Amino acid sequence: MWLNLRPSAVPVQPSRSVNLISFVAKNALRNRRRALLTVISVGISCGLLVTLLTLQRELTIPPESEAASLRIIARNKVSLAQPLPAKQLTTIDKIPGIVAVTPFTFFGGNFRDETVTSFAQFAVDPVRFQGIIVEGKIVDGAYEDFVRDRTGCLVGADTMKRYNLKIGDRMKFTGTFYPVDLDLKIAAVFQGTVDDRGVFFHHKLLDELTGDPGTVGTWYMRVESADIANDVIAKVNAAFANTAAEVRAETERAFQMGFVSMMGNVKMLVMLICGAVVFTLMLVTVSTMSMAIRERFRELAVLKALGFQRRELFSFILAESFGLAMLGALFGIGTVWAFWRFMDLQTLTNGFLVYFEVTPRIIAWGASVAAAMGVLSAIPPAVQTARMSVTEGLKTLD
Repeated sequence: MWLNLRPSAVPVQPSRSVNLISFVAKNALRNRRRALLTVISVGISCGLLVTLLTLQRELTIPPESEAASLRIIARNKVSLAQPLPAKQLTTIDKIPGIVAVTPFTFFGGNFRDETVTSFAQFAVDPVRFQGIIVEGKIVDGAYEDFVRDRTGCLVGADTMKRYNLKIGDRMKFTGTFYPVDLDLKIAAVFQGTVDDRGVFFHHKLLDELTGDPGTVGTWYMRVESADIANDVIAKVNAAFANTAAEVRAETERAFQMGFVSMMGNVKMLVMLICGAVVFTLMLVTVSTMSMAIRERFRELAVLKALGFQRRELFSFILAESFGLAMLGALFGIGTVWAFWRFMDLQTLTNGFLVYFEVTPRIIAWGASVAAAMGVLSAIPPAVQTARMSVTEGLKTLD
């Protein structure tokens, strides 16, 4: 086995690197069951780490379209649960820079017999709403039918697909926030937004069912350009300052992040779990490498006797540890990437998640952690080998 290996004092021949690679590979795969279990363990740990980092990203950084920078939402300054007077619309219409505005009231009903419905329903002015979500396109039905029919609704393509719906079907919702139920008819289907799940219906229908209270949940606005968004926000807030219903206007992005903050410190929780995963990964690789090296103390002693230096022995151990770790990372990260890319996310998460994108940055994080663990795992056995004398190593039983 050792005839092809030469001490460091002898000039390096071209074939030596090939022999050393073969030597490292044979040692790494000497106990194939252990090597396979190590690769699988590292792979599962890396896959879990990448999944958790992706989940953190999706929960703390909601998806956003370019058109979202033009949209503003105004809610009651006291609380989102407090309604706003519908008569504020006249004042908002007069504020320079606003090109479209509609009432935007969250209904929050449950569809069919569901106890929790994952997609939202909003009451809007159908004529005014057409100028808000400009990136959305009608892919089935006609928007004019939605405008004409007071019981009509506009439905996202993802919801249509998930529930196997078609134009003309009825959608019945049981009220949770409101003590009324909805019976809507699908008039049109939209697609092309960051969240193609929502359902939009006539605000006048909600007013009729609730006795026309003269209130709205929020105001949804679109401005001329992103450059004047902050100026418009200030004007909207100032327009209702010191009134019985002061408003808090903010960008659509800020409004979304407000809901994320209600979930608590999700980032800290996910990072703690990731830390536990990394620690477990380190224990697995360190334990495996230490066990593998202890079994070969006698062989390493022979290499020392032949003239190999400590740095060369460390490079053998490092190459073996690093190779197993990176094989595990390739297996785990590749499997997770393929799983989330081709899996039906809507069905798997029951509509909870819209996107689950394993980004190159997250993949790099997972691979970097595996590489770091491969290097760190080589240090303890390398130190043991460095301290070992040739005599002590030759006395060791295989």
